[in-house]
Amino acid sequence: PIAKSAGVQGEVLIKAIISTEGKIEQAQVISGSPWLSRAALDAIRQWRYRPYLLNDKPVEVETEITVNFYLTR
Repeated sequence: PIAKSAGVQGEVLIKAIISTEGKIEQAQVISGSPWLSRAALDAIRQWRYRPYLLNDKPVEVETEITVNFYLTR
């Protein structure tokens, strides 16, 4: 709410580890507004991902996720 009232928008880049079950195990903000970082981390922790497969078996994977915040008028 504070970021919205201040007119802050943009992207937050996060480095994350996705588990074999498709859940975020670890997440760290790489870049983006500090005012948006907490909301971005909260959002990606709610998402579920299709597990990455290696030789038809799910594996843990490190990836980067970009969360975009845009204000509507």
